[in-house]
Amino acid sequence: WVPPTGRGALYIRPVLWGSGAILGVAPAPEFTFMVYVCPVGPYFKGGMTPIKLKVSDEYHRAAPGGSGGVKAIGNYAPGMMPSKMAKVEGYAEIIYLDAVEHQYIEEVGAANFFCVKDNVVYTPDLTGTILPGITRASVMQIARDLGHEVREERVDVDMALDADEAFCAGTAAVISPIGSIEHGDKIAHYCNGEVGPITRKLYDALVDIQLKRADDRHGWIRTLEL
Repeated sequence: WVPPTGRGALYIRPVLWGSGAILGVAPAPEFTFMVYVCPVGPYFKGGMTPIKLKVSDEYHRAAPGGSGGVKAIGNYAPGMMPSKMAKVEGYAEIIYLDAVEHQYIEEVGAANFFCVKDNVVYTPDLTGTILPGITRASVMQIARDLGHEVREERVDVDMALDADEAFCAGTAAVISPIGSIEHGDKIAHYCNGEVGPITRKLYDALVDIQLKRADDRHGWIRTLEL
C-alpha cells in the first residue's frame, strides 16, 4: 500500500549484512542483500511544524578515524539513548557536536544540519564523521539553482544559534524546519516559530521535483514499474 500524496510515503530501505557462517569479529565470508518497503508518515510527527532541538555537550555520534561517514548500523547505536532522553525532555532530537573541540555542529540525530544567515545557506562540511546524505546534496544543489550561496564549512554552534533560519534534511525527514535550539543556558528561536521563507522555498522545490510537479533538471527521478 502506497500512502496518498501528501499523507505519507513509501519508504524504501536497502540492507546489506554479513550472513556467512562465522562467529568471530571478522568480515563475513558471504553477505545478504535485501530491500524492504514500508508506508510511513512524516519522520517528525508535526510534519512541517518547526521542531525543538537540544545540543548535546555530553554525547557524540562519531569520532575522527571511525565510521561516522558510512551508513553503518553501528553508527546509530550511540545515538539511541541520547535521542530517547531528549524526547522525554520534550525535544524532537539531539544536535551532535564534533568529538574533538566540542564546538562545531555535525548532525541532527539521523539527519544533516543546515542554517541560513543573510541568505547564505550553511551546512557542515564532510570531515569523515558526517554522512554525505543524498537529500543534503539535493538541497545544496537546489539552493544554488535558486541563486543562494552555499557554504560547506565547519558550523560553529554559536553561529548556528545566531542564524536567521535552521533546518535538517534527510531521506525520512526530507526537510524539517527547526523552531528553536537550546545549548546550555542559551536558546535560539527562529522565524517566530514559523517555517522560514528559504526553508519553505527549498522544501517546495525539492518536493515538486519528487512529485514531478517541476522539471527534473538533474536527472534525479527514476520511475519504478510495479
